[in-house]
Amino acid sequence: MDIPKLPLGKALEWLENWLTTYCGPLFDFIATIIGGMVSGIEGALTFLPALVLIVLIAALSYWIGKWRMALFAVIGLLLIDNLGLWGPSMQSLALVLTASILAVLIGVPIGILCAQRNAVRNTVTPILDFMQTMPAFVYLLPAVSFFSLGVVPGVIASIIFAIPPTIRLTNLGIRQVSEELVEAADAFGSTPTQKLVKLQLPIALPTIMAGVNQTIMLSLSMVVISSMIGAQGVGAYVYRAVSQAKTGDGFEAGIAIVIIAILLDRLTQNALKPKQR
Repeated sequence: MDIPKLPLGKALEWLENWLTTYCGPLFDFIATIIGGMVSGIEGALTFLPALVLIVLIAALSYWIGKWRMALFAVIGLLLIDNLGLWGPSMQSLALVLTASILAVLIGVPIGILCAQRNAVRNTVTPILDFMQTMPAFVYLLPAVSFFSLGVVPGVIASIIFAIPPTIRLTNLGIRQVSEELVEAADAFGSTPTQKLVKLQLPIALPTIMAGVNQTIMLSLSMVVISSMIGAQGVGAYVYRAVSQAKTGDGFEAGIAIVIIAILLDRLTQNALKPKQR
């Protein structure tokens, strides 16, 4: 049976052109906000000398994860500085933090709505499945069309790729709150907002933080991919090393990404442990 090919790709290109033509000011506004956030975070990270910032991060690591994490932070960050990758690493960290903050700000409310409304969950779940299975490179195409080249489309693509875990685990964490506790809150006359803020969110917080942790890791995994559309940072060093077959340079840049990934992972994993004791 010869079935004509569906013009799916052409329809998507028509939608992309329509959005580019009629929603240009909106995309410019979003680009200004995101570009400002990245510049602000990067400025804050590079305002202090590298050694001072290393001491501050080591102190934070000791407070959250004790001396082993602090020792790893000192050795790892000094290695990054020694390799001459401190500036690019802070650029990549600014991109990752911006994408993660925006993903959490957008994802947590959507996850709460999914937990409170089955219809919202049934609508959002297939979209999340699509977002998680679509190859990450595909997100670069519309991001470049709407936001040109640079760090902004990299942040947009990172948000789309990294936001599903925050939505899924926020929904899961709230739904796992005991029905008896919810009924008790209802019996004492709690409003929906009081029930959410004082009961469901505190109990679900460890699960929500697990989703935030995954979102940060997925954002970091987009650092190298984002460099293909002009995002600067240590990912650009990896991309350049691959294109020029410089194994040593690529390995050094890769080590910097691994150190940042381990630090962010351990910090977010241990952030709630003192409060749980």
